[in-house]
Amino acid sequence: MFSGDPDILNQNAVNLDLEVCIDSVDSAIAAERGGAIRVELCSDLLEGGITPSAGLIAAVRSRIAIGLFVMIRPRGGDFCYTDLEFEVMREEIKHAMLLGVDGFVFGILDQNGSVDVPRTRELVELAHPLPVTFHRAIDMTPDPDAALEDVIATGATRILTSGGAPAVSTGLAGVARMVLSARGRIAIMPGGGITPENIAAIAQATGATEFHSSARSLLPSPVKFRKPGMSVSAMHDREYNRYGVREQNVRALLEALATSPAQPVAVPGD
Repeated sequence: MFSGDPDILNQNAVNLDLEVCIDSVDSAIAAERGGAIRVELCSDLLEGGITPSAGLIAAVRSRIAIGLFVMIRPRGGDFCYTDLEFEVMREEIKHAMLLGVDGFVFGILDQNGSVDVPRTRELVELAHPLPVTFHRAIDMTPDPDAALEDVIATGATRILTSGGAPAVSTGLAGVARMVLSARGRIAIMPGGGITPENIAAIAQATGATEFHSSARSLLPSPVKFRKPGMSVSAMHDREYNRYGVREQNVRALLEALATSPAQPVAVPGD
């Protein structure tokens, strides 16, 4: 929990926790110092996150004491995986467990875009006793509300969602419905565009008690030489830009969250 001003924190009767998405050791350290309760470790966040290397997992684990959840995603793109990709996911879970992680983040869909319950359940059982978050693949399903029951059937313990919308700020009603429908059977964690400016409103509108944010900033490259017209990335100037978590960004999120009464509003259409 946030370790800042206790007078601010005590305004809330409900614990409101923050998970920060990271892709580096430096960002992991900043997230912990800023007060995050947990990090989700990925690589290639510009692709939406893929499985981090064993070296990165080990380095992060050795430097933070807060919760460390690891993304299991063998590639970017869709969430419908081949048999070989599924085997890779199995092996990645086995190896990550040996490195002392605290949980996993993954999600598998079938060719119709629905939750692949048998395959996801198999990975959840493989990860046991560690908890599993089913990630925003749920937002790509035809009906995220119906997909909630499928995810519960897999044995996952948490869902990361933007309410079926591109950003949680436009999917508030969807998140709120999921929180109500879950009835405590699974945790619903909103994420996708959460900032210090909107996190309190998201908490109040949804009734969620844990939140997911990248809390990242653009960090210019220290490289002074810039070769004109040369790039090894499809993104212009990608070689000279870095993204990372700043401790002050995490603190700003938690300070803003502490002002929320954390009481859900009525869901439109209910």
